[in-house]
Amino acid sequence: MPPHPHPVRRFLRRLLVGFVLMGFLVVGGTAFRVWQVARIDDRDKADVVVVLGAAQYAGKPSKVLEARLRQSKALYEQGVAGYIVTGGGRRAGDRFTEAEAGRRWLVDRGVPEDRVIAVGEGNDTLGTLKAVAIKVKDRGWETAVIVSDPWHSLRSRTMAKDAGLDAWTSPTHSGPIVQTRETQARYIFRETAALLYYRATNASADGIAIDEEVG
Repeated sequence: MPPHPHPVRRFLRRLLVGFVLMGFLVVGGTAFRVWQVARIDDRDKADVVVVLGAAQYAGKPSKVLEARLRQSKALYEQGVAGYIVTGGGRRAGDRFTEAEAGRRWLVDRGVPEDRVIAVGEGNDTLGTLKAVAIKVKDRGWETAVIVSDPWHSLRSRTMAKDAGLDAWTSPTHSGPIVQTRETQARYIFRETAALLYYRATNASADGIAIDEEVG
């Protein structure tokens, strides 16, 4: 008969297998939640619509940012909220913040100037939402519909709630990030990693970049 494995080795082997299985469950469960929340378009009334920033070029929104702005404008016109907050700072060498570019785009397309509030702070999702939350709460508001890309919805909603907002999401349904299944899979993978990193460290992981236009 073959010798029985040493009890300590057997325990360590089972422990390793347990950790591996747990890791698969955590990653798989998070990826499923990213996919699940991406499909939710919650248009309940709120105090504000918050548009998260993305790249802009000399004041002109990138295609990613423009898709978010179109969604926010539609929500405003449907009466979901009476104000739109555009978020996002500037990169080195930029003349405009992402928030300014977003505000200009909305005002140029008929949204009243006094209904669009630009918060040009933050160079990542976490920094932007912290700055936006301060501005929103200073005005006595509490509820917000977050507009971003579908796969970004769960992480942005999580960060917004951690910043003190009662938040839900209404993601974009157009733009380069939702065009192909391959692109969608890449962003689900990216957002799964970014969300797990945030939950473990309370720090932003926007450096896990796929597309330079995504803020």
